[in-house]
Amino acid sequence: MKWMTILGARPQFIKAATVSNAIRAFNRAPSAQPIEDVLVHTGQHFDANMSQVFFQELSIPEPKYNLGISACSHGAMTGRMLEQVEVLLEQEKPNLVIVYGDTNSTLAGALAAAKLQIPVAHIESGLRSGNMAMPEEINRILTDRISNYLFCPTRDAVAHLAREGLPEGVNCGDVMYDATLHYTELAQQRYQLGDWQLQAKEYVLATVHRQENTHQADSLSEILRALDQIAQEIPLVLPLHPGTRNRIAEFGLQKMLQHVCVIEPVSYLQMLRLESGASLILTDSGGVQKEAYFQGVPCITLRNETEWLETVAAGVNVLTGANEAQILEAWQIRSEMCSKTDEMPYGEGRAAEFIVDYLATRL
Repeated sequence: MKWMTILGARPQFIKAATVSNAIRAFNRAPSAQPIEDVLVHTGQHFDANMSQVFFQELSIPEPKYNLGISACSHGAMTGRMLEQVEVLLEQEKPNLVIVYGDTNSTLAGALAAAKLQIPVAHIESGLRSGNMAMPEEINRILTDRISNYLFCPTRDAVAHLAREGLPEGVNCGDVMYDATLHYTELAQQRYQLGDWQLQAKEYVLATVHRQENTHQADSLSEILRALDQIAQEIPLVLPLHPGTRNRIAEFGLQKMLQHVCVIEPVSYLQMLRLESGASLILTDSGGVQKEAYFQGVPCITLRNETEWLETVAAGVNVLTGANEAQILEAWQIRSEMCSKTDEMPYGEGRAAEFIVDYLATRL
């Protein structure tokens, strides 16, 4: 069997690492028909941390193909990906295409495969924010519509699909939970909080990168003012995304971070280490929200909505949007937030194994 996995951003590679590990385990079984997994990187998100070391840390092969498509409009990007992925599909002739999440790469990979009548498996299917102004919401809805296998991380995601007339959703758990369980111990062995002059539970971690927060000076200013206020009470570490750094410079907002400990972007393992040691996390990242939940760390989400409603319902995540007053209000009541919940709606950490076995028995 030959599968092709289409990826475009570092978080997708991290999720795919769990499936790659599960494929290797499957292939070791004496009676297994071996699976060849061809990795394709569209190049959608450039990430300097995705070096050879990144792939070595996660024990996954580097992509066979890197299309280098980035830094263009949504339409141009998706169109170029569609064109080039189609060429690879006709060349490689896989039995299955796997896509993750909600990027332009996700939609382009699924659309190219569907038009060639190649089955599509969508991992992280059924997520909905309810905000159609988000390009990600459009991508995930369209991808679900043309996919043959819909692997949902939660029961709620399955219910979303059913309400849309797609009853085929399978609750397999979250591959990101698999990754957190698998790599956190390694991260704690490899990195010490002292590497950043930090002590456990005596600092706050923040990330800001979403276009809705960084492309308008007003929104970015609100967030930065709140972060700087908090940083006057407790050390606040901000691994600064290159795009956000550029926007801060463009809008002349550098002085708003005078109390914040700004550091360069960190690797996946470094991020896990910083998350596990933090007393609180502020973020606009969907992945970091969940990792905070997995690590038992309260989270303030700098968005007005989230795909991960389970974290809000559990009381471990508060939505504030890009609003200084609301962010600081959430900060003041942080002691009332839950840090841990006994319920784990994201499975048992075996989602990747389930997905590989499920697909292998049906192809």
